[in-house]
Amino acid sequence: MVMRETPGRVDDDGRPRAAVVRDALGVGVAVGLSGFAFGVTAAGAGISLLQACVLSLLVFTGASQFALVGALAGGGNPFTAAAGAFFLGTRNAFYGLRLSQLLALPRFLRPLAAHWVIDETTAVALAQPDRKSARLGFTVTGISLYVLWNLTTLLGALGAEAIGDTAAWGLDAAGPAVFLALLAPMLRTATERAVAALAVVLGLGFLPFLPAGVPVLIAALAAPAVLWLKGRRS
Repeated sequence: MVMRETPGRVDDDGRPRAAVVRDALGVGVAVGLSGFAFGVTAAGAGISLLQACVLSLLVFTGASQFALVGALAGGGNPFTAAAGAFFLGTRNAFYGLRLSQLLALPRFLRPLAAHWVIDETTAVALAQPDRKSARLGFTVTGISLYVLWNLTTLLGALGAEAIGDTAAWGLDAAGPAVFLALLAPMLRTATERAVAALAVVLGLGFLPFLPAGVPVLIAALAAPAVLWLKGRRS
């Protein structure tokens, strides 16, 4: 009798758990390194080292963090900047509705898991074929991304303080560049690309006339506008 070698522990659907961990770590490391750009951007916006680290620890959603410091760097009102970051972060609430059914975590774990409900953990969890794999992918992505994002935020802020004026080095463009890099892979359908295009037009169109931070709020109207037009056509 010949024994067949197994490549590692396998979930009920036959997918090796090592593959889930590998994919989750890949996402966690790739995106976690972007925290360095956030630390640099935050320091360039006049945010202290402590404030930048607290934002990454407690907010932990890259798009909202970049939107907040970007608006502050442009001289925007703190309340307007916070409002723009809040509206960007509301998508995580919708992710949570889907993940609560998929993961079905015990009640005592849900508050901790809710802090890790972001684009990347949602994408990895939803890509799995069964609940066990989804839980594993969500957990590994969440841990690796949270640890690395906060560590690189600290390093980025420390580095920015050491070199002085970030604009002189061109590092003030790091935040917007990373923000676009995080956003681009999400634009898979024609509707999503239309929303992004209209948001750019609205944001840039109102930028010369309104205080910093307000154009971001107006750009948020792109989504309901495109969905309304799509409904009219159908």
